[in-house]
Amino acid sequence: MATSVGLLLLPLLLLRQLGAGTGADTEAVVCAGTACYTAHWGKLSAAEAQNLCLQNGGNLATVKSEEEAQHVQQVLAQLLRREAALTARMGKFWIGLQREKGKCLDPSLPLKGFSWVGGGEDTPYSNWHKELRNSCISKRCVSLLLDLSQPLLPRRLPKWSEGPCGSPGSPGSNIEGFVCKFSFKGMCRPLALGGPGQVTYTTPFQTTSSSLEAVPFASAANVACGEGDKDDSQSHYFLCKEKAPDVFDWGSSGPLCVSPKYGCNFNNGGCHQDCFEGGDGSFLCGCRPGFRLLDDLVTCASRNPCSSSPCRGGATCIPGPHGKNYTCRCPQGYQLDSSQLDCVDVDECQDSPCAQECVNTPGSFRCECWVGYEPGGPGEGACQDVDECALGHSPCAQGCTNTEGSFHCSCEEGYVLAGEDGTQCQDVDECVGPGGPLCDSLCFNTQGSFRCGCLPGWVLAPNGVSCAMGPVSLGPPSGPPDEEYKGEREGSTVPPAATASPTRGPESTPKSTPTTRRPLLSSDAPITSVPLEVLAPSGSPGLWREPSIHHTTAASGAQEPAGGDSSVATQNDDGTDGQKLLLFYILGTVVGILLLLALALGLLVYRKRRAKREEKKEKPQNAADSYSWVPERAESRAMENQYSPTPGTDC
Repeated sequence: MATSVGLLLLPLLLLRQLGAGTGADTEAVVCAGTACYTAHWGKLSAAEAQNLCLQNGGNLATVKSEEEAQHVQQVLAQLLRREAALTARMGKFWIGLQREKGKCLDPSLPLKGFSWVGGGEDTPYSNWHKELRNSCISKRCVSLLLDLSQPLLPRRLPKWSEGPCGSPGSPGSNIEGFVCKFSFKGMCRPLALGGPGQVTYTTPFQTTSSSLEAVPFASAANVACGEGDKDDSQSHYFLCKEKAPDVFDWGSSGPLCVSPKYGCNFNNGGCHQDCFEGGDGSFLCGCRPGFRLLDDLVTCASRNPCSSSPCRGGATCIPGPHGKNYTCRCPQGYQLDSSQLDCVDVDECQDSPCAQECVNTPGSFRCECWVGYEPGGPGEGACQDVDECALGHSPCAQGCTNTEGSFHCSCEEGYVLAGEDGTQCQDVDECVGPGGPLCDSLCFNTQGSFRCGCLPGWVLAPNGVSCAMGPVSLGPPSGPPDEEYKGEREGSTVPPAATASPTRGPESTPKSTPTTRRPLLSSDAPITSVPLEVLAPSGSPGLWREPSIHHTTAASGAQEPAGGDSSVATQNDDGTDGQKLLLFYILGTVVGILLLLALALGLLVYRKRRAKREEKKEKPQNAADSYSWVPERAESRAMENQYSPTPGTDC
């Protein structure tokens, strides 16, 4: 027992050392309701202050209401009065309101995202000094800001100031102390003395005081009767106990330190209401009409047990028989708490009253439906499926299938789902698919499908994929094509990696190469052949070939020539595209050949010039290079005719 008492006294000794530096008494305490508040000097961080409060069974003080703020102000005023002289400066005292690191400011809440260390995320009361900093990167703590040289006025409660929580050895700017709070299940009335004497209370949190307005449960009271050191001094020891539920008493009977010398003249004889003196110097305590004397023969209580409003919050007091007891009753949706004096909300959602989602509210509850459902149908909280695919409300671009509580989108053939929410459809470019080109020659992508075509001089085979040698006419066409394809082309035109060429059989008849790939088109896609009349570059003069580009279908894959003649097809934009493509091929080939010829010619000229320069360098130089010889024949002829009668003749 001695060891445990020593451990309890250790925090008190620490607190006394904190106040010793300033010469102040650290035992400033105020008790009211079911809590006591103590104020202490000490330049500590918030964590150090919380540890000191925690060692005695408390926490840094909460200020959840204006009434509680007044209690905290009273204990701070008591602490400041015990300081002899304070300079005019602003001081801060830690309270138990903090915001953890990573939790950001919430301006919509009274506590701005802060919470009490003793429990409680949010309370309606707040008294901020100024706008708070919107910071989430560090822990923030709240302190009470007050002028140490000015008396605290009841109508001017200390403001809240937030800032860094400090660290050991660095408590923070202007930190002067802290306030602790200790909660109890009940309180005893202060002991009343009927004569000279002094009462000293020792609380469970090891604070000693003689002037408590309410004494917490389990506190000890030492009563010293008499005047000073006289022989008639007596001592009494009492303990605040719980006599009955919510009834706390010292276990004493009658006024203490009664003195016939003073009678009822000293402190009303220690009586709560009336004091009646006897003829022999004795006296008794009595009560006024409507009240009754309690078992301690000093205190008076109302005959109506509800007159003192023992029930708190929304509870209603119901008096019992003979006015000796009472019960508290809660409104619908609430129930009594553990003290049987206050009401707490009943969580109706524990009984699962809703079909889907239940939300508890103060005194009641409400039912909600999950996403994809809406209220409806008989019964409370009934939910029915929402048809997201209803006409005019479908979120899908093409196909929509309603499911229980949800839906899913689909796309027509030739499209795939796209978009972040998977409700849009995107065209598939079949001409650039991962499996390679679907056509043996030209491929044209369209919205939701594709079509195949052939180069000039070739026609699309009945399978809609391969190309065969087209019919050849002996002369150029005499007029324009009969019909022009007017549909809008979209997508890409992709020539195959290797164009399929027709093969000749033994009878030299063109045969189309069979293929296993078929265009996947809708069954109602038209099948047309479009002639493109271009002079075949490899044929003889005057021969014209009629290439065509055909639509193909996935259903039949058959080719239906327009006008009923399979050898005659109408020209459209696909033939024009093929003609342009062939022209681009021819021009590209010609340009390439010209470039090669120019390069070869330039190389030849360069080599000739280089050979001449080398020949000059290799030929030897001599003195006779600048002279020329006379032809020998001319000289001999001149010598032979020197005797000719006629010069210059041979005869």
